Amino acid sequence: MPVPLAPYPTPPPAPYTAPTTNGSQSQLVCSGCRNLLVYPVGATSVCCAVCNAVTAVPPPGTEMAQLVCGGCHTLLMYIRGATSVQCSCCHTVNLALEANQVAHVNCGNCRMLLMYQYGARSVKCAVCNFVTSVGASASTTEQKFST
Repeated sequence: MPVPLAPYPTPPPAPYTAPTTNGSQSQLVCSGCRNLLVYPVGATSVCCAVCNAVTAVPPPGTEMAQLVCGGCHTLLMYIRGATSVQCSCCHTVNLALEANQVAHVNCGNCRMLLMYQYGARSVKCAVCNFVTSVGASASTTEQKFST
């Protein structure tokens, strides 16, 4: 005789967080589990309710930037102007380039759009591992990207 399966337990309701009087809240990514944390403006650190990691809040007025980790494809946030960012998940050190320091070229094999440091001679595609030359001979497919 088959045993009836119990339904999945319903998750507890999310705790209610009362908005601040002026509604000013900000967001950052947890340094432990990478969840998005919402906190009131003025806080100096935030404790994650999921993993209990304490994440320091950058000083007010600090411009933040984002990049995707080359090792595990996790979205990373960092202070704009940093030259490298270490992923807290896989510990890969990622090169953080400003928009005017990068260029784009299509992979010579699979045509995937690739981004590389402006001035490099070649770039390896992460999809098919093909190495595309981006020197003077490839200048027709190379596009400089700047803001």
